[in-house]
Amino acid sequence: MFKQMKVALWLTALLVLAALAACQPQTQVVEVTRVVTETITEEGQEVEVTRVVTEMQEVVVTSTPEAMAPMGAADPTTWREVSFGEPDSLDPALGYETSGGNVIQNVMEPLIIYDHVSPTDFVPALAVEVPSLDNGGISEDGRTYTFQIREGVTFHAGGTLEPHDVAYSFQRGLLQSDPNGPQWLLMEPIMGFASGDITEAIDPEGNLIGDPAAVQALDAEQLAAVCEAVQAAVVADDAAGTVTFNLAVPWGPFLATLTSTWGSILDMEWAVEQGAWDGDCATWQNWYAPGVENSELTPIINGTGPFMLDHWTPGEEIVLTAYENYWRTAETPKWEGGPYGPAALKTVIYSVVDEWGTRLATFQAGDAEYVQVNPEHEIQVDPLVGVICDAQTFACEPNPENPEGQFVKYVNRPGVNRTDIFPTFNIAEGSPYVGSGALDGNGIPLDFFSDLNVRQALATCFNYEVYNEEVLLGQGVRNNGTIIKGMLGYNEDGPMYEYDPEACAGYLEEAWGGVLPETGFRFQVGFNTGNTTRQTIAEILQAEFAAINPLYQVEVVGLPWPTLLRSVRASQVPIAIQGWQEDIHDPHNWVQPYLIGTYATNAQIPDELLSQYRDIITAAALESDPAAREAMYAELQQLTYDTVPQVYLLQRDAPWYTQRWVNGYYYRVGAFGRDYYAYSLTPAQ
Repeated sequence: MFKQMKVALWLTALLVLAALAACQPQTQVVEVTRVVTETITEEGQEVEVTRVVTEMQEVVVTSTPEAMAPMGAADPTTWREVSFGEPDSLDPALGYETSGGNVIQNVMEPLIIYDHVSPTDFVPALAVEVPSLDNGGISEDGRTYTFQIREGVTFHAGGTLEPHDVAYSFQRGLLQSDPNGPQWLLMEPIMGFASGDITEAIDPEGNLIGDPAAVQALDAEQLAAVCEAVQAAVVADDAAGTVTFNLAVPWGPFLATLTSTWGSILDMEWAVEQGAWDGDCATWQNWYAPGVENSELTPIINGTGPFMLDHWTPGEEIVLTAYENYWRTAETPKWEGGPYGPAALKTVIYSVVDEWGTRLATFQAGDAEYVQVNPEHEIQVDPLVGVICDAQTFACEPNPENPEGQFVKYVNRPGVNRTDIFPTFNIAEGSPYVGSGALDGNGIPLDFFSDLNVRQALATCFNYEVYNEEVLLGQGVRNNGTIIKGMLGYNEDGPMYEYDPEACAGYLEEAWGGVLPETGFRFQVGFNTGNTTRQTIAEILQAEFAAINPLYQVEVVGLPWPTLLRSVRASQVPIAIQGWQEDIHDPHNWVQPYLIGTYATNAQIPDELLSQYRDIITAAALESDPAAREAMYAELQQLTYDTVPQVYLLQRDAPWYTQRWVNGYYYRVGAFGRDYYAYSLTPAQ
């Protein structure tokens, strides 16, 4: 079993090895406990066994360095950021992860954005005003939204923003409707399609075709009907300067849905020049569901935002530069009292560095304004913090433990994301992660996780307390279902699985006709390289299964972020350790992707389960009575407990660290990435 003491000492040793060479090293003898696998001879046969070893080792320990005096930024015009991971795509219709989203939201703009720190109020961006019932922008039935498009805005490549650019951006995304992208968020309200696939289309008589079919199966008349339906749903009037959305259903969170990267506006003429859809209803099917690797806009980007893409060198860096013709003036700040004019930062350098010790060294040397700090690494950064600020109130106080410390730590940042365990019910043929592909002790069959007992074993073999204490530093809160705590629909009294190795062993004895204890299995768990939090989750599973039976072999494999995404989306990874950060602050944005959307598709959840989930999810999304929604989500929580489509872990507040010379940081619940336009740097004196 993956004992708490073992994990604590293992992580301590890891932190010791990551200490900086800038301080005088000392030699200490420490107790190190680890899990080892070795080959022994038993009854004349060689077998592998896993055991816990505790031994005293002499290690070099670096004492906590004294904080550097905050001298200010050597170059106040350049932001330097060091993190792991990089974009999957810069195409706003396809990009659906935080690394790419961070670039898109700084280079491109939507019609409206959130009002600074508010999670419920909006201010205009490329629209002149936020539509409402009062100003006539929203119809009485809640199904028509009209936006007046801002004049005098230019794209980085030279084009001028016009209403047809806005309509094209949304029409292209809806018709493209890639299953691994964000279009489901727009497909639901605009087209009324829960699947997020435009092939759930309208026939010439105006009826739903029914089961989503491949585009290739539609005849010419049907293809034209699909495109015409989309064009009727999003209508541009260049002469009037407006764009109108005609929704299929009233949708409360529609404005919130428009604020993110998938609401970003393309220059139609520029996109067509790059090879994107030409806007013709006779050709749209040629661009249907391309995948990020086939999108003409994956490696390039052209927006109206305060920054332009200078270059992207995969695996190394992304560099943005300020757009000096940015349209905002003193009369049109980003929010009341917010920034306007060209960005104060002229260059943004995002360096890809997976290894934590290097990121920390860069941070301490003052060579980065921000680095990605995983929860388990906070204990190394906290002693170097000189100022602690409340991210909600902006009130700051000196750190009483080290008031001269180098860094600022922002606390009280409510977590609206979570990392979980995602088994694949039916793994794709040719997967390189299933060993032999059979129950012969050296692999698993492709439908291994279709057995409920195996999924229940995952839920009971995971040591939640160890994960919380040693990775989340005791600050995590268990979730008993898909929805996070503190949100409409979270059922405090709902059941949840606990860490129980005996129960886990029992489930595995029942699984697959009872053959597993004798034959064993071998498969791989995938995580994105550099994300040590997810790596540790995988290693906890690995150790717990091995402790029950050495024949239960779980191998941990780290993959670059784009590679992991592609493998997961191809349903090749038996278990993926992944996270979700909400798109909008509503329970639908949790249950849909997990149970019938992107994660469900990746996991190949069978239709029988999908239909059960979908019935409840659709009814809850269309229900306006909060109490009725609560009851539906409680029913859904019980259903997920009974069927275990995923293993839900813990949510946690997420502190943020910067140098003391960084100004303008703000936090909004649900926001992702950094708003470089809001930042400025105090120069060195």
